[in-house]
Amino acid sequence: MERLNNIINVINLRDVVDILIVTILIYYILKLIRNTRAEQVFKGILLILLFIKISQFFQLYTVNWIFTRFINDGIVAIIVLFQPEIRRGLQYLGLTSSIKNNFNQNKDTVPETVEEIISAVASLARQKIGALIIIEKEVGLNEVIETGTEINGLVSSGLLINIFIPNTPLHDGAVIIKGSKVKAAACFLPLSDNQKISKELGTRHRAGIGISEKSDCLSIMVSEENGTISTAENGVISRYLDIETLEAKLLEIYSPDYRVRSIFLKRGDKNEKDKF
Repeated sequence: MERLNNIINVINLRDVVDILIVTILIYYILKLIRNTRAEQVFKGILLILLFIKISQFFQLYTVNWIFTRFINDGIVAIIVLFQPEIRRGLQYLGLTSSIKNNFNQNKDTVPETVEEIISAVASLARQKIGALIIIEKEVGLNEVIETGTEINGLVSSGLLINIFIPNTPLHDGAVIIKGSKVKAAACFLPLSDNQKISKELGTRHRAGIGISEKSDCLSIMVSEENGTISTAENGVISRYLDIETLEAKLLEIYSPDYRVRSIFLKRGDKNEKDKF
């Protein structure tokens, strides 16, 4: 008890702040690498550090030297091998709220934009037309936009549906949406190399996951095989979503303080009929 009191007396406010910052930093690092290949490497590094301590305790000098050299010389290799994950982390450090501010500048357009996206996705899913829609958030996707055909048109259900109609010039690739504008179509996306992704998922889903690993975007995928709706964020895919769940995700992006309500109930029978 006396020893505990001595420790408490030694700790000051600066130490508490120091520990708190380190704890928050570790939390966000673990959150960033969750469900990525870096997660397994991180676990391996922790095991090696544990072995180093064990070898020191039992005075296993050769084992200790091997593991210590591995850690010291392996840092450069880790940086090269996990460059995408490191770049992703640096991108998050540089995030600003500029795009969210743009979303909230005209709140009257928020329900309309979300409604148009939802209507298009619902129609594409009913018709089993494959689609890949990327909602840009705070990390810019200009390098991806440049790979496609610039559109820069207002988001509308008709525009999105017609882009993905099979055998049309722009159907093969991704649509990038920024705010209330369709920036480009037929864009090329990086494929995820995550080995945990289900083998039944095709190129469209891997591309949607891949771009979400490199930015903070929301990827919306519609399967042309069964019409199921999926989304991907931070490299994690959510499958078999219903329209209400997708609506909630979009409203959270476009207007976090906008109360989630059912747009489909408001439209009534309008959504029951497929205009295409």
